[in-house]
Amino acid sequence: MNWNELGLKIAKEIEKDVMPYFGKKEGAKIVGYSPSGDTTELVDRISEDIVLKYLKPLNVNIVSEEIGTINNNSEWTVVIDPIDGSFNFTIGFPCFGFCFAVFKNNNPYYGLTYEFLTKNTYEAFAGKGAFLNGEKIKVKEYNEKEAVISYYSKKNLNLIGKVRRVRIMGAFGIEMAYVAKGALDGIFDIRPYVRTTDFASSYIICKEAGAIITDENGHEFKFNLNATDRYNIIVANDKKLLNMILEEINK
Repeated sequence: MNWNELGLKIAKEIEKDVMPYFGKKEGAKIVGYSPSGDTTELVDRISEDIVLKYLKPLNVNIVSEEIGTINNNSEWTVVIDPIDGSFNFTIGFPCFGFCFAVFKNNNPYYGLTYEFLTKNTYEAFAGKGAFLNGEKIKVKEYNEKEAVISYYSKKNLNLIGKVRRVRIMGAFGIEMAYVAKGALDGIFDIRPYVRTTDFASSYIICKEAGAIITDENGHEFKFNLNATDRYNIIVANDKKLLNMILEEINK
């Protein structure tokens, strides 16, 4: 199976069918609820139906934000977020995309994160590096005075003077991809809120780009292939940044 070709084909078809709804209220019409209790909007349903059209005939396991888990006892599991940043999509904020991750026997195999508006394609096969539009990428060298991060927390954190800028864009998978290409130094969510569908594709991309990914205690980040568990996760381009984040969130 050419997972990269399949992932991009699905992304392009979703793009074609949902972009007419970008920034329009009708795209946000509630048509159901996901297994985690979140609302399913019209554009989510449209995009997930496209995903299922391609994946169901393969008899692979499927983990998707809106339908939950389909277990076919396959060695292959595909984890999908059809529209990462769907709220951004419906209000017309230009930060959203498609997340497609493939695991073989529960081990990372391939990740694709695609931005609809920019057409940027981030991807990585495990052990073969990370790429943006075919060009190899890696996390940028950490410079404390120039650091830019994104974060989500229920705690009041004092990061003034510790980083240069904070950018919070509301699309975790896309923001992780920005760490991989060096546009962000780090991102973390300690509410906890994010699910495997939110980060699986960009987890593979970030690891291949050299990012450090841990839990809120600085331990190796571990997760399950389902659509319901929620996690604390930290992604950083350098141990120094990671330590600063850990010190701040664990005060």
